[in-house]
Amino acid sequence: MIYPLVQELAAEKIPVAVTCRVLGFSAQAFDKWAANPVSQRDWDDAHLINAALDIHADDPAFGYRFIADELRGAGHRCR
Repeated sequence: MIYPLVQELAAEKIPVAVTCRVLGFSAQAFDKWAANPVSQRDWDDAHLINAALDIHADDPAFGYRFIADELRGAGHRCR
């Protein structure tokens, strides 16, 4: 993701508009990202991964099918 770079450069007093123009995207896109830097999908994926790791840690001998079944049983949506 390029937006954290824009934040770092802005902290060093480089204007956001200039950075965005040089990198080829709009300042509005950066502003939208800055308002919510973690998307809902990233948030959901992180929770699903943590749940899968917890299940695996409880019984590491079982494979992915067991983990997927346990996730579904716990109410997580996964494919």
